[in-house]
Amino acid sequence: MSRSQPVFTQDIIAVIWDFDKTLTPGYMQAPLFRHYGVDERTFWQETNEMENFLRNDGLDLVSADSIYLQHIPTYVREKKFEGLSNDLLFRLGARIEFSPGIPEFLQTVREYIAKTDEFRAQHITVEHYVVSSGLRRMILGSNVAKYLDGVWACEFVERFPRPGYLSEPADSRYKASGTGEIVGIGYSIDNTTKTRAIFEINKGSNKYSEIDVNSFIPYDDRRIPFNCRRS
Repeated sequence: MSRSQPVFTQDIIAVIWDFDKTLTPGYMQAPLFRHYGVDERTFWQETNEMENFLRNDGLDLVSADSIYLQHIPTYVREKKFEGLSNDLLFRLGARIEFSPGIPEFLQTVREYIAKTDEFRAQHITVEHYVVSSGLRRMILGSNVAKYLDGVWACEFVERFPRPGYLSEPADSRYKASGTGEIVGIGYSIDNTTKTRAIFEINKGSNKYSEIDVNSFIPYDDRRIPFNCRRS
């Protein structure tokens, strides 16, 4: 850890949550399907069979955890999710149903630590994070968002720059779709890459840009420690 990086007192507890079937009783995408009148079971059946379909089509490697992300823009192109945008995903997030006691429980935990003398004496505080292979815009639009200190989840883009865009004026760099709909994936996270997010929290790179998540940082110098060493 370089001297230009902050020194951490390691007095922060990070609570890292999954989302679907953890904070919620079901999948967060349910409001999306209801909004468009699309059968949720059919969509998930299609994505569950997608790996076999693509392998039979000649692919050797398929990202099974995140293949559903590609199926959503396909539904947009086929007019089943016509007009789906990041703004609409955000607004649909407000319709996500949470498990009993959530999201208020997150604030209760924070307040309990803040009011307990044992923790106050050590200046201990709590931060809440979500690391999910779900849709980030829906999480940010949900009722739990105001209790979170960070969210790692999947993002869609509504436009991609066209070939040669670096040499074009800024106002003409994009291939115009004219719809404002999502057209592809901007960021994806799966069951393996979730560990990167956890290390970002652990090392503090989510708070301090000068800390590279891939750099070696001694355990005692990390912002939020966790025990991953074997005895």
